[in-house]
Order: sequence, then structure tokens, then C-alpha cells
Amino acid sequence: MTPDAPRTEAEALAVQDALRSRLLPGPGPERPRAVAGLDVAYHEDGERLAAAVVVLDAEDHRVLDTAVVRGTAAFPYVPGLFAFREIPALLEALGRLSVTPDVLICDGHGLAHPRRFGLACHLGVLTGLPSYGVGKTPLVGTWEPLGQERGSRSALVDAGETVGAVLRTRTGVKPVFVSVGHRTDLDGACALTLRLASRFRLPETTRLADRACRDALAVTAPRR
Repeated sequence: MTPDAPRTEAEALAVQDALRSRLLPGPGPERPRAVAGLDVAYHEDGERLAAAVVVLDAEDHRVLDTAVVRGTAAFPYVPGLFAFREIPALLEALGRLSVTPDVLICDGHGLAHPRRFGLACHLGVLTGLPSYGVGKTPLVGTWEPLGQERGSRSALVDAGETVGAVLRTRTGVKPVFVSVGHRTDLDGACALTLRLASRFRLPETTRLADRACRDALAVTAPRR
């Protein structure tokens, strides 16, 4: 059994527990330059997938590097263990980059997870890179109403613990859900998310990674 390829639910839970103990707090890099967005798209069969990593310049949002991997889900769907389906493909894509990211920004969650170990935590620990998640919808937690203005923020709380932030990236538009993974802090993650979401609700890292994996999936050869 390897940390990224358990065979059973029990093994996956054991791996998750072991890796959680290796999580490190922030702060993250003060002025990250190369920021990576990571996303995975699934075929309608629910098993074939495409994983993409797009690295941008944090200042001008230029694409510095892109890597895409096609494959199949590495683990059955089990609530709370979803990361195990995607980790091998995402690690392979990261390994194909020619630019080492300063920060990984996952389309998903970090500490805002039922077992406090979402995809952003998992990838951060395995790679050693600072990481956090930006989710479109919450996985856990409640929050107080936040203002309608861009930059408004409310604590995301689960079982009495602040596990992330509900962040308004566009005035009058639905917020996103930010939670730290490895070697990052929430204030820095929210600030970077706002820098990367200058035009749309989602940060450019997420938007471009989403497009890259969906484009790759669209040209995946059919099964024979």
C-alpha cells in the first residue's frame, strides 16, 4: 500500500489519518509568483477522467505551464475519501510541469472537510507545497451572512471550529468557499484568491484548469 493508492476504505482511512498528522500551518509564501490551479473532469461513465494543472503568473495571470493527464478513477466513490480517486492523476500531472508552483490551488477543500483532510490538504502533504482549496459549494459548515461587496467575508464554522472562509469575489455574486491545506494561512489564501478573481467569481487558476481538463476529456478516445 502506498500513500496515494490504498486498496480498501479501511486502508484509505488509515492513510488519511497518517497524512493528517503531517499537516503544517502557514504562513504561506508572502508574494507567490507561480500559482497552480488543479482540477479534474469526469466522463459521463464516472470513471474516466482528465486531470489538469495550469500554472499562472500571479501578477499578470499569464500561463507559465500546463500539464494534463487522462486516466481512470483510482478509488471507488466513498464520501470523505473522494481525493483518493484523483490523487494519482493529479500527482502525475504535477510531475510533468517544467515550472515548480509556489502554491497549489485546488478546486475543492482543505480543512473544510468532515475529517479535516480534503484534497488540498492531501496534495499539499504529498508534494510538500503550500496548498489551499477554493470550492464552489460548501462541504461542511455554517456561516453568518456576509456583505454583497467584493472582498466581504464570513467565517466558515463546523462543530465550533473555523475551518475556512466564505468569500465574496464579485459584488452581488455568490461567494466561494476557501479553506487552507498545507503550509498556508486563511488570510493569505483569501487575499490571493481575490487577486486571481479579478474578472470572474472563480480564480483564473480554477477557470483555466477546468477548461483544460474538460477540453482533454472531450477528445479522449472512446473505449473499444
